[in-house]
Amino acid sequence: MPRGRCRSAAGVVCYVLLRIDDDSLAGIIGRVGSPQAVLRARMKIRERVVYVMYRAATGTKKTRNLLTPIGVLIFGLFTVLFVYLAVLLDGLLALRWPIPTTVSRLASAPLMLIGIVITGWSVFHFLRVKGTPVPFNPPPTLVQSGPYKYARNPMLTGVFLFLFGIGFAIKSPSLVLIFTPLYVLVNFWELRKIEEPELIKRLGEDYLTYRKRTPMFIPGISPR
Repeated sequence: MPRGRCRSAAGVVCYVLLRIDDDSLAGIIGRVGSPQAVLRARMKIRERVVYVMYRAATGTKKTRNLLTPIGVLIFGLFTVLFVYLAVLLDGLLALRWPIPTTVSRLASAPLMLIGIVITGWSVFHFLRVKGTPVPFNPPPTLVQSGPYKYARNPMLTGVFLFLFGIGFAIKSPSLVLIFTPLYVLVNFWELRKIEEPELIKRLGEDYLTYRKRTPMFIPGISPR
């Protein structure tokens, strides 16, 4: 698949801004008058985001390298935000941790360790083919080795386990019971609605075949 011609991160942004005219978010909202119109507006916005990600992922090496730290920063801040909100909610509601400290530590250590190992293993298999886990700077080909034999998004599986481990380590009921499950749901939605459509657009039939046989997060569960 030939790379696009986005020359810089600023170029990607400028291109999008120039293309947004009558179909801009403000224009869409102004024309919304029915549930069908709302649905069409949401689809239009998602298509725009998918297109921008595709342009970035198929852009020049310089563009992709510029966008990579931005993607890492956004993902990191997004993840930390969920931990912060969980701790905040624990304090506001004065939630008490019901599990003994020893049990919490015994649960947190393996969860965090397994999460780190799976995440690191996943990143390694992207780096070895000169790509990154950041959607703006993906590998040039579909990665199906290592943990990707068993799940389409093993890195996120590792992050989920790590968050659960953090919840046990800091004794946060909200992080274990509310915000980590919510984090999983948000990532599931983003993958299904944005990242996977971009992957299908960029990788075509190879990704569709891979998706049919490989679960999203947990090995052994039927692919969705």
